[in-house]
Amino acid sequence: MAAFSPLLSVSRTSTAPLQNLVLNPQMFLLRAQLRFNSKLLSSSSSLFFTTFRKSKTPIQHLRRRDHSHYNPIQSLFTGIVEEMGEIKQLGYVENGFVMKIAARTVLEDVKLGDSIAVNGTCLTVTEFDKDASVFSVGLAPETLRKTSLIELTTGSLVNLERALQPSTRMGGHFVQGHVDSTGEIVSIKPEGDSLWVKVKTSPELLKYIVPKGFIAVDGTSLTVVSVFDEEKCFNFMLVAYTQQNVVIPLKKVGQKVNLEVDILGKYVERLLKGGS
Repeated sequence: MAAFSPLLSVSRTSTAPLQNLVLNPQMFLLRAQLRFNSKLLSSSSSLFFTTFRKSKTPIQHLRRRDHSHYNPIQSLFTGIVEEMGEIKQLGYVENGFVMKIAARTVLEDVKLGDSIAVNGTCLTVTEFDKDASVFSVGLAPETLRKTSLIELTTGSLVNLERALQPSTRMGGHFVQGHVDSTGEIVSIKPEGDSLWVKVKTSPELLKYIVPKGFIAVDGTSLTVVSVFDEEKCFNFMLVAYTQQNVVIPLKKVGQKVNLEVDILGKYVERLLKGGS
């Protein structure tokens, strides 16, 4: 559905416990490559690396998988964050990595299999409980490798946005929820009631970032102000309202953010290369 094929699906009802989660058939190949811990721990980072150390197959083998038919575009977002949710539980269960998030707005019309962007990463709802105001998503190993979600801990706040519907008002830009890479916050400076944020990323991604262009930072649609090629950085400004409704101002210098560039730049590049 999403940035990556869903790792988990629900075997019973929407209120089923985590133990009832089973592998999606698309992930059967990964069972030979990964052996997940059944014990749920509080630190996602230590769990992630502990699991791969115990795997009989080197992690490099996973990186060689063919992604040419992976990640079909099935959902779109605007980058206008609907609410901030709170991580209530995360870690490895019997067959995969699960994240449980407390929220309200995105649960109003939720259904199993719906797409919700979590810090800009399109994920599939595998379980929900409206009475308890929580929902769960499963994360594939590739999602953990490519995004900053691995840095989350219990109590972390995350940006949440439901996938677009035909009647949705477009307030931002087209965001797929397919995180291209991560960036590192290198400076946060106030100016009046606004906030300047500078982010460093790889040259491979920076070439798609242009002044006054769109970029999704942790799923938030923002306008790039300047690009600093020599520093491999770009910056943007957060007005007071945005600061109160997204997670970026809560982060510190040195922390990672998920980045998704405007896909139009990629199409133009491919066309200029003749599709090669």
